Amino acid sequence: PLVVHFAETWHSTRRSGRESLQAGLTGGPCSGKTTGQARLSTFFENYGWKVYRVPEAATVLLSGGVRFPDLTPAEVERFQENLLKTMMSMEDTYFELARTSDKNCLIICDRGTMDASAFVSKEIWEKIVKAHNWHTVDLRDNRYNQIVHLVSAANGAEEFYNTEDNSCRTEGIELARERDKLAAQAWIGHPYMDVIDNSTDFNTKVRRLIECVCRRIGIDIGDRLATNSHKAKFLVGSMPPDSAFPSYQDFDVVHDYLITSNPKAQSRLRKRGQHNCWSYMHTIRRCDINSQTIELKRQITL
Repeated sequence: PLVVHFAETWHSTRRSGRESLQAGLTGGPCSGKTTGQARLSTFFENYGWKVYRVPEAATVLLSGGVRFPDLTPAEVERFQENLLKTMMSMEDTYFELARTSDKNCLIICDRGTMDASAFVSKEIWEKIVKAHNWHTVDLRDNRYNQIVHLVSAANGAEEFYNTEDNSCRTEGIELARERDKLAAQAWIGHPYMDVIDNSTDFNTKVRRLIECVCRRIGIDIGDRLATNSHKAKFLVGSMPPDSAFPSYQDFDVVHDYLITSNPKAQSRLRKRGQHNCWSYMHTIRRCDINSQTIELKRQITL
């Protein structure tokens, strides 16, 4: 999966007047992650940003001779636990570099922490999380500001699916579809998850990825990338039974609207969480000189 992940150091960025955004990419096999990361990096580097790319921890470990079919269930569990710790350690190394940089930084993470949960049972995942006193809200919401899931070519672009460009990719097309589905489900509950499907050609798919990230950060890209999506909200008169919905999670959400000196700008704080564990987001919504609405979203860590 391709995860766009922004975990911003709020206080330091506000003091220094710069942005430091941690972006993780997730998606199924043969989804365009490698190309997407390269073009996303180029776009932001041309924009004057410093870009760090965190390599996929699973590929690093699997390229060392690990084969899942050869592992016992106990070994799979231990491997996924060590994989998760390795991933977080690698990410933290780049996050620290971004915190000390004097430039705007974008850190792109190839997959994110919740991807590991797609390869083990719910019971094993909860066992791993509990053993380290982790919480899903921290692993999923507080660590990443945005998740971008690139849909596998096995789902909607089957003629382009292949296993030749990645030595660690061995999935047939049906298994690739299943893993793509599990990777997407692993991130259910994240407040800012975007899905880039295969409804367009690949170049347009990559442009949609770049546009998605720019929109979340609040960068006005002008006519560099076409904007063809709109935000819509609906007032629902009554709710159908839970059985009518796919997998979902319930959250408690509190919005506090702040007074601003600019009458054309809206500022609000959002508190969102489960089981008394919370994430916090500050949003400023304004109109630029072209009357285009821009939203700047920053995560607050307490």
